[in-house]
Amino acid sequence: MPVKKLVVAVGVLLATAAFVTPLFVILCAAPQESKSAPLVKELARLLDASKLDSIAAADPETGNYVAALYFPGAQLLVVSGKFGDTFLGPHRMSKREYREMYMDLQGASVVGSRLFAQDAGANGFVVKPIGGTAADTYERENKTIVFDGAWKKAKISEQDYAKSFADADDQYARVLTLLLAQAKPKTGG
Repeated sequence: MPVKKLVVAVGVLLATAAFVTPLFVILCAAPQESKSAPLVKELARLLDASKLDSIAAADPETGNYVAALYFPGAQLLVVSGKFGDTFLGPHRMSKREYREMYMDLQGASVVGSRLFAQDAGANGFVVKPIGGTAADTYERENKTIVFDGAWKKAKISEQDYAKSFADADDQYARVLTLLLAQAKPKTGG
């Protein structure tokens, strides 16, 4: 009987390790694997080179617009949303009024269309801040997720936290790609 209990205990331990280990690896490796990190680095480089502190772009896939305010080395604030007025987005883009576009999207985007990313450190989303730095946040459909590594405090499972991070990072990377295309120098032709 003791051998049977030992075999069962080892089986439970191995099953638990098989489930927990991938989550641990995801959470520990996420800062290195963030899709948004290299995109933010490139966007920051382009904005610095152009001496811009804001940028905006149209999102042809959704009909939304996306805009960002950049605070070098400190923070990148990105908002995406749809305007009820079809004139405002194209007007702001034609005049390169990126900061104004950001403000308009924060205040006047259609309810339910807004996405907001607050990238503390302007270094891409990080699953858990290191060394007391501020946490990244992501807001979608009036739900805000703080990526501070405290999934228990948020009353969600570690697995749900990791999935929320991956989903938010995917969306953030997608809108960053649009901003990068707008920020890249245009070549004459």
